[in-house]
Amino acid sequence: MKTVYLDNNATTAMVPEAFEAMAPFYKDAYGNPSSGHRQGARPAAALRQARRTVARFLGCEAGEVVFTGSGTEADNLAIYGLVEGETGKLHFVTTAVEHPAVLKPLERLSAMGHEVSVLGVDRDGALDLDELRAAVRDDTALVSVMTANNETGVLFPVAEVGAITRERGVLFHTDAVQALGKIPFDMADIGADMTALSGHKFHGPKGVGALVLRGSAPFHPLLLGGSQEQGRRPGTENVAGIVALAAACAYAQEHLDAYGTRVRELRDRFEQGILSTVADTYAHGAARERLPNTSNICFRGVDAQAMLLLLDEVGICATAGSACKSGAGEPSPVLAAMGVSREEAAASVRFSLSGLTTASEVNYALERIPPIVTRMRERS
Repeated sequence: MKTVYLDNNATTAMVPEAFEAMAPFYKDAYGNPSSGHRQGARPAAALRQARRTVARFLGCEAGEVVFTGSGTEADNLAIYGLVEGETGKLHFVTTAVEHPAVLKPLERLSAMGHEVSVLGVDRDGALDLDELRAAVRDDTALVSVMTANNETGVLFPVAEVGAITRERGVLFHTDAVQALGKIPFDMADIGADMTALSGHKFHGPKGVGALVLRGSAPFHPLLLGGSQEQGRRPGTENVAGIVALAAACAYAQEHLDAYGTRVRELRDRFEQGILSTVADTYAHGAARERLPNTSNICFRGVDAQAMLLLLDEVGICATAGSACKSGAGEPSPVLAAMGVSREEAAASVRFSLSGLTTASEVNYALERIPPIVTRMRERS
């Protein structure tokens, strides 16, 4: 059966450059990079080079890159690493549409007595900068605003957020997991103090990510043990994964311009094709600037979970909400925060393309989706 993979915000296929970069460190160059002998020298050198490559990709210094096991770990480190060791009551500001890797740690901190201000968004998923500016207080420790929403693709004005936090002397963390490799990103331009990323979102391997810590950002390690990552994240590094992450960064940098044009054209053709041929549909966040690959469409009167099963039967892979919430049985909290009704949230499906998506795959999806929706509505 033909498989059309339109769930790239959940994970992406590894590009050959990333996959091939891993192999030597599972075979000949298997040494521990912390070892002083010759078998550790090559992994150590590869680790240093990978750090430089990732730093160039993000617009930061190599020494500011802390490799982690995932984007979720990076987000948790940013939040808990700031709180650890502090005795005063800290205030945090975030948005209602953040990834659970940000919202869940802040919920725990709130239960522990810290104050957390959660900002809403409008019907298009946009953030009100005046509301954010008013929410920042003298005792605010951290503002956490994602670069791009993983469900709708809506972009947030992170450069403006960075300007506000710099003006107020407050730290700024951004979860850039969904944005990297899809849109231009430079930490210096944005003014972020902490940035989280994950390799498998832009054609690298699963199980490796990074937290970039600006030199002035206070940080307390949550794990204790070895001196790896300058003591900020102890534990023997996943050298193969890190090298592949760096290869994915280099690949993304090289193909970024093409991604922004070709993938956007395919996404727009797909989205317009659905909206023009299937009645009672609309795309969430379409009035705002979005990632070039993401289309979250509401099919009124259709159960999204049932539709996903029928799509899978014809080889089309998509999702409702985010992969982290898949199977939860509840409509998307992101769409709920945007004021979307429970019924329409439960009728929404996210399609996300990548630079590997082809025009023929989009054509296949446009042929198969309308009759599936028609059949479902007739049965209901």
